[in-house]
Order: sequence, then structure tokens, then C-alpha cells
Amino acid sequence: EVQLVESGGGLVQPGTTLRLSCAASGFDFGRSAMSWARQRPGKSVEWIATINSAGRVSSYPNSVKGRITGSRDNTKNMLYMELENLAAEDTAMYYCARGPNSVSPRGQGTQVTVSS
Repeated sequence: EVQLVESGGGLVQPGTTLRLSCAASGFDFGRSAMSWARQRPGKSVEWIATINSAGRVSSYPNSVKGRITGSRDNTKNMLYMELENLAAEDTAMYYCARGPNSVSPRGQGTQVTVSS
């Protein structure tokens, strides 16, 4: 069974950098491309980054272009994401998901609120 558990959310200041983690289990994580996704208030879930098996961000939408980096530790089945220069519109529930350009299956999410 695929299990994904996100952590690292909370209240963050505008202009700062968000750092999130995702613990994965139940599948061959080291061979799997992974994704980060988010759901902003009143919006549907949107994919925001694909992290390839080597840990590089291989694709992302314009909404996070130039602000997002990803990494992973395949020895610990951990996925990471950093989103720079946060703004109020980055307020969302953030998820990790299995697969490239994917929003599912995903974890329960971690809430991020950007506010001063």
C-alpha cells in the first residue's frame, strides 16, 4: 500500500522559503519519479513539480517557475521541496504524490499559510 506523509507546513512569513518533507513507503521509492502538488483555497489540486529519481526537478508549471527546488534521499525514502519567495497566493495544502506530473496517489497533506 502506498503511504505518503507530508510534514513541514505551518504559518510562514511572506518572502521566506518553505521547506517540506515527504516520507514514502509501500512502493519502490528509489525508482519512482515523485511529484509535489497543492490545493489553494477554493481551487482544485494542482501539480507544482516533478522530482526525478535522481532528485532533480524535471518539470514545473509557471506558477512556481524559478522558485522551486527538490531533492530526495532514496536511502531513507524521503522527498523534499523548497519554495522560495513565498507570497499569500502560495497559501495551500501541500501534497506529495507518486509518479511524474501527478496529483494522485497523494498523502494527507500539510497546510501552509503565508501571512505576516
